[in-house]
This record gives sequence, structure tokens and C-alpha cells, in this order.
Amino acid sequence: MKLLFDQNISFRIISKIKLNFPDAKQVRQLGIENYSDIEIWKFAKENEYTIVTFDGDFYDLSNFKGFPPKIIWLRFGNTKTDFIANIINSRHSIIKDFVNSVAYSEIACLEIK
Repeated sequence: MKLLFDQNISFRIISKIKLNFPDAKQVRQLGIENYSDIEIWKFAKENEYTIVTFDGDFYDLSNFKGFPPKIIWLRFGNTKTDFIANIINSRHSIIKDFVNSVAYSEIACLEIK
């Protein structure tokens, strides 16, 4: 399961979630941290990533352009990386189902509050 964290989430999160999400990347690691939202969206689509973001613009893009990529929209505001990692890790099974399960195949966005 390939998660792509946008520029508003520290690259340090990757080491904190790697046991549950070994294929996760942050835009900085891929050299795309200066891409616009639409360019990140296109990159995620072409490379089969699910975008993890605080940014509602990705949700808007999915409504306008469809999906993939799927979006995981963190709705609790900017906070410490450890807190974000704990939330992501504690919801591993929900995220896995959202990304991979046929039951969620028609759902573009998972909101985590």
C-alpha cells in the first residue's frame, strides 16, 4: 500500500510508520515537494499512490477529476509528527481496507478526525 504524504506533513513521519506502511513516501523524498497540488495528484495517479494530506484541495480535485488517486484527508489540523504517526498507525486496518478493499472501491476520500 503506497501512501504519499504531501509537503505539509514532515518527511520524518515515514520512519515512524514504516512497519505498517513500508511503501510510504513523502513528497520531499521523491523530489516533488515544489509541485502544485494538481501535479502531485497526477504523480500519485500515475504511480498508484494514495495521497495523505491536511489540504482540502485534494478532496476537491477528487470530486472534479475522480479517482484514483484516493485521498486520506487528515481533519485534525497541523500537529506534531509523533501524533500524526500514532493516528496513522492506529488506523492501519481502516486505511488498508480503504485503499485495497472492494467494499471501498467507490469511495474517493477517507477523512480521519
